[in-house]
Amino acid sequence: MVLEAQALQRQGRVPEAIQAYQKALGERPDRADCWYNLGVLLRQQRQLPEALAAYQRALDYGISAPEEVHLNRAVIYSDYLRQDSAAEQELTQALQNNPNYIPALLNLANLHEDRGGRSEAGALYGRVLTLNPRCFEALARFANLQPAASADNRLIVEIEEALQAPAAAAEQASLLFALGRLRDGKGQYAAAFEAYTAANARSRASAAPGTATYNRKRQEDLVDQLILRYPAGAVAAAGGLEAAGTQPQPIFICGMFRSGSTLAEQLLARHPQLAAGGELDILPRLAATAAPASSLAATYRAQLRRMFPGAAYVTDKRPDNFLHIGFIKSLFPDAPIVHTSRDPLDNCLSIFFLHLDHSMAYALNLLDIGHYFRQYRRLMAHWQRCYPHDLFELNYDTFVHQPARQAARLFGFLGLDWDDRYLEPESRGRAVKTASVWQVREPIYTRSSGRAAHYRDQLGELRALLSDLLPTS
Repeated sequence: MVLEAQALQRQGRVPEAIQAYQKALGERPDRADCWYNLGVLLRQQRQLPEALAAYQRALDYGISAPEEVHLNRAVIYSDYLRQDSAAEQELTQALQNNPNYIPALLNLANLHEDRGGRSEAGALYGRVLTLNPRCFEALARFANLQPAASADNRLIVEIEEALQAPAAAAEQASLLFALGRLRDGKGQYAAAFEAYTAANARSRASAAPGTATYNRKRQEDLVDQLILRYPAGAVAAAGGLEAAGTQPQPIFICGMFRSGSTLAEQLLARHPQLAAGGELDILPRLAATAAPASSLAATYRAQLRRMFPGAAYVTDKRPDNFLHIGFIKSLFPDAPIVHTSRDPLDNCLSIFFLHLDHSMAYALNLLDIGHYFRQYRRLMAHWQRCYPHDLFELNYDTFVHQPARQAARLFGFLGLDWDDRYLEPESRGRAVKTASVWQVREPIYTRSSGRAAHYRDQLGELRALLSDLLPTS
């Protein structure tokens, strides 16, 4: 039975593999390796309490390399359940089992980053580099901790030297993205753009075969299908937070990546009744199922309650949920949606400068980003026609120049009380699990607005592609 379960797991037949492992463990519950494999599969199915229990049984039966099990438990607590203290306990236990276990050191450093612990994260990355000076991912992350404008120039030299050493394409990509950030911070814009271009090329080279290729026609077809599926006037939405009644009430924040969604969420999260959900993957998974809308809505709320018990409101700020606004309104007709927007050139450039997952293949090429941006704007124009009273546009460039006024408008749209103290930055505390982890802990600044002007010579083709969408003033 164990051999059958292993074969099913290799074939990707996850539900069947789970049943096979459960049957094998019913006969011989002392198989620690089977408990571990069962935990892996249950996590894939998002059966998270069951996965944690299976991993614990693997530990109870004395699995070898227990630090790996604790690492997997930490990922569930941190990434899926938002229980960072429990995640830290698991990582601490992993390091007690194996003080030199680099994956746990990297994850613990990342957890400190999420919480704003710059010095703690830096110390851990330094420890990794002491253990393995060729752990270039740790070097790249350490570089990204440093304020770019004031970073020691020796760090740039160290990264450039590391790029001369043999390394996997993924590691080279991380180093090049870090190098581009440092060059940009020091005003070396041509060199920064060159580094970012090379970074995206190495990122594409590191992708699995058949991935990291953006299909423009497919994206156009997807937008066409969504417009047809959710025609204007088909759903009447009342708007407002109070009407839904059942808690927690979701607030959706979406738009392009790097358009200010994290800034909006962290601002809202200062309200005492609101929890910041971050970039949740719940909605896209539900959108792929065929269950009735009422059932899916209940499932969504139940998952929010499990992750954020006691919260009256929870933000879901996965940016590409702009694709699912029609689906959102079918589940939650009264749900408010905050659409974050930004200057097109600044937005596209910021995406090109970010090391995104290969599933967002458009991000690897500036003109692909421009094409994706046009399709996003086309779809958002449709949603605005469908739900004119339930979409609030928060423009990043306007916000950073008029923060109090725009924040008050946002809170007013949501029916939440506004307090000027919400604009004060938080240096530590609440976890921020996005690439904007350090930016949102600073006082509101305007230096990223108009950033594309530094790259005028490099953006000619993108500017031509987006010419009709650019501001005229």
